[in-house]
Amino acid sequence: MAAGNNMEMTPRDLVRRTLEFDSPARIPRQLWLLPWAVQRYPEQVAAIQKRFPDDLVSAPPFYKRALPVQGDRYEPGCYVDEWGCRFENVQSGIIGEVRKPSLSDWSQLEAVRIPEERLSVDVRRVNEFCRQTDRFILAGCVPRPFERLQFLRGMERLLVDLMRQPPELFSLIEHIHEFYLKELELWAGTDVDALFIMDDWGAQHAMLISPHLWRVLFKPMYAEYIDLAHSRGKYVFMHSDGYILDILEDLIALGLDALNCQIACMGIGTVGERFAGQCTFWGEIDRQQLLPHGMRRDVLAVVREMHAALYRNGGVIAQCEFGPGAKPDNVLAVFEAWDGV
Repeated sequence: MAAGNNMEMTPRDLVRRTLEFDSPARIPRQLWLLPWAVQRYPEQVAAIQKRFPDDLVSAPPFYKRALPVQGDRYEPGCYVDEWGCRFENVQSGIIGEVRKPSLSDWSQLEAVRIPEERLSVDVRRVNEFCRQTDRFILAGCVPRPFERLQFLRGMERLLVDLMRQPPELFSLIEHIHEFYLKELELWAGTDVDALFIMDDWGAQHAMLISPHLWRVLFKPMYAEYIDLAHSRGKYVFMHSDGYILDILEDLIALGLDALNCQIACMGIGTVGERFAGQCTFWGEIDRQQLLPHGMRRDVLAVVREMHAALYRNGGVIAQCEFGPGAKPDNVLAVFEAWDGV
């Protein structure tokens, strides 16, 4: 494609060529915005969004049947999600935690509520949304098997379950996995560009479970999700927080197209040396130290380092999360830096 045509790429073209390592005209971008930031810095948020609009967006699900949720997930108090999991929140603008798991005893297994309402997506309206934008569109669902198990059982119980492996655990995993396959199959039949899955697998310096156990119990599920997407001509994006270096090779081997992960936990140079050019790194910029405590020059230096380590005629999306503690000027500097590399 000629250089002149490159400059006319739509956001969707930019992302696709990034995923294919096919020399996009610029690095595509996406701001992850928590209500916390909007509440505290409305003017700065609006300015960033106006100057650096997202190239990727998520499609609204347009449910025909309302989800049976209670409360507001981003406000203090109790929020009950569509699975019946109760989240307790003490701070406005962020998501709370499950304090009292709904499945604290295996005798309650048959009462676990599968949210069939999530399968009532209005496909016609989703496709209309896709036709009305030139941006790259992610599906409006995010299967998360490990985290759903946590929400239902509680983290401590789940870790014990994974060690003891009672038959009830496998029954629960099967129910969750089968539902997520149905949900992904539904979205794969829409006009979105990519499906989106997630699970936070890492702590600060190691995984939450052993890589071996992950490969035995969870890798096969991701394999099915990714194969399903690719069989329907869709890309697959994934998010996972923490140190997940031990399973990056596995995820890439499964065919994952784009990964949002905390590269700073694993070392930018290390990730680049081992995996640059094999998968698109969908951000991110360090939100633990750099965004809340760094200076503008630090942000610019990190962006340059990430570009050198990870960019291979594509393979990088300029993603940044504006959440608790982040300085507006540093978030702005992230996108200014990526726009200038």
